[in-house]
Amino acid sequence: MTTPPHPPTPGSSLPPLAGGTHGPDALRPLVATVLDALASGAAERRGRPLPAGGPEATAAHVLAAATPVLPEHGAGAGEALTALVHSMAAGAADPGHPLCAAHLHTPPLAVAVAADLAASALNQSLDSWDQAPAAAALEALVTRALAAEVYRAATPGHAPSPDALVTTGGTESNQLALLLAREAHARTGGGVQVVTGEHTHHSVTRAAWLLGLPEPVTVPAPGGTLDLAALDDALTTLRGPLLVAATAGTTDTGAIDPLPAIADLCARHGARFHVDAAYGAPLLFSPRRAHLLDGLARAHTVTLDLHKLGWQPVAAGLLAVPDTTLLAPLEHTADYLNADDDTEAGLPDLLGRSLRTTRRPDILKIAVTLRALGRTGLGALVDHLCDSAQELAEAIAKHPRLELYETPTLTTVLFRPTGPGDTPLPDTTVAAVRRTLLTEGAAVLGRARAGGRLWLKTTLLNPHTTPDDLGALLTRVERLADTLVEGSTPR
Repeated sequence: MTTPPHPPTPGSSLPPLAGGTHGPDALRPLVATVLDALASGAAERRGRPLPAGGPEATAAHVLAAATPVLPEHGAGAGEALTALVHSMAAGAADPGHPLCAAHLHTPPLAVAVAADLAASALNQSLDSWDQAPAAAALEALVTRALAAEVYRAATPGHAPSPDALVTTGGTESNQLALLLAREAHARTGGGVQVVTGEHTHHSVTRAAWLLGLPEPVTVPAPGGTLDLAALDDALTTLRGPLLVAATAGTTDTGAIDPLPAIADLCARHGARFHVDAAYGAPLLFSPRRAHLLDGLARAHTVTLDLHKLGWQPVAAGLLAVPDTTLLAPLEHTADYLNADDDTEAGLPDLLGRSLRTTRRPDILKIAVTLRALGRTGLGALVDHLCDSAQELAEAIAKHPRLELYETPTLTTVLFRPTGPGDTPLPDTTVAAVRRTLLTEGAAVLGRARAGGRLWLKTTLLNPHTTPDDLGALLTRVERLADTLVEGSTPR
């Protein structure tokens, strides 16, 4: 019987590995070092969501910690981890801070991060079953369960066997959706005309370019959602295979397109229907808000992204389809990974589950989170943050020196400061407010252009953010705007 390898003895030149029987013992002290460095780095940031000083100061800090990048002789694991993890933590944008609220950049759940550590230590690769036996089985189980959530409301026969692919996020999911549409019409030349709204995520246009499809036809989206009359006109005028890309949760405002009406138009004109629900899909977990996604189950493809309103570490995207047979165009054979005789003998074929070859088991953290929180726990988080966004919007609407863009649908709130006497401020001042907050490290707010003007964007994804946190933010924005208008030094 072969004796399992032991960790290197003291003085050995061979570094320890994370895998195998002894891997956890090798990892344990290193994880403690990492946690200490994360804590000390965060403390150096002094409670800010972003390091103060702007890009130059951050780059100088990293240079000091990371030089030399490749020393002649190694410094050892402890020193390397302490120096570089501390530097990264001190210079990080911290999505766990209540005022780091610019983007769909979520603070990950601790339980999901712990699961991600396990995924890294196991280092499975989901391109062949013999590299990831348990991960392959878990992925098949969880993706089908999540796809069933998406297509739960489908009419009988429309979703006979729902399935989903794991992706790196919304961009890859949207690209796969367009690829499947193109391949569905391969016998007619493979040309598909994509129709989008002016609010559609940029990844749809890039996907059309990457896939050699015609440039998407863009229809108006007044108020942030697709104009149904304009969409009907476009579908009536255009010829050939068509795909309409709708959105459930736009990046700028969180708006949700009228999905049932768009599904009706697609059915009438014979167009394929794709919904980018990268942001909004977790509404499915909320009994109070799931109705906002009515019509989603009629889509041919649906993008989900659980490293947004699902609190997962990057990456955690999916593309759902109503029937697993729709994924057949992705089938591909490489003899060393999925030889025909192996597949016929019962070994699962994983190569057609992605355009990537090497692929980490991102499904583990998703599975752990679903099991840990359940539908009720996830739905409660979604509702809490949507309610917080409503409360923030109400506070802005009542504020004498702030202007609200609109009542939020999800967790994104757009607002802007006004001048004395409610006079509008120029966009340049609004942009300067945001950049000053970034340079100070005081707050991370986004920017969005809507209704012809520039707005500050607050995307609430941190369930621990309090009304007091947001109240302090509004006060700081108001005072900073006044200071910039007066031309004095920000206080």
